[in-house]
Amino acid sequence: MTRPLHAVVVSVLVQDDEQRVLLIKHPQRGWELPQGHVEQGEDLVTAACREVLEESGYEIEISRVLAVFSKTTPEPSAVIFGFAAQLTGGEATTSEESLEVGWFAASEALEMPVHPINRDRLRQLLNQQEGVGYFSYRMSPFKQLLAADL
Repeated sequence: MTRPLHAVVVSVLVQDDEQRVLLIKHPQRGWELPQGHVEQGEDLVTAACREVLEESGYEIEISRVLAVFSKTTPEPSAVIFGFAAQLTGGEATTSEESLEVGWFAASEALEMPVHPINRDRLRQLLNQQEGVGYFSYRMSPFKQLLAADL
């Protein structure tokens, strides 16, 4: 039996003092939460803070895990940890992974992602009040397979 390989990804819901949501505009995927792969030997919180800083120029403090997502389709399959974070410093800076950086009211932010998984992930993270949500989905076509509170 071969062992499946999974990418480990972090996705971060950053909110400022006005509860606006930080989004970045990725060159291919459009508007989305800051996110990215965890590097070998890196812990999840460090990866989340690094990704936000690299993609937006902002420094954050992680407050909690909101949800875990399982992408079950290959190329590669992934486990995505969704975090809540508060802004602690920095200033908007674009990168190769972010053509634009912006702060949006939650209602506006929910309308901005074009890709259904990015729209769903943002909605699920914004709505996760207690506990940790668990969601699984597949791609091509996108379909949520399971949703539960842990």
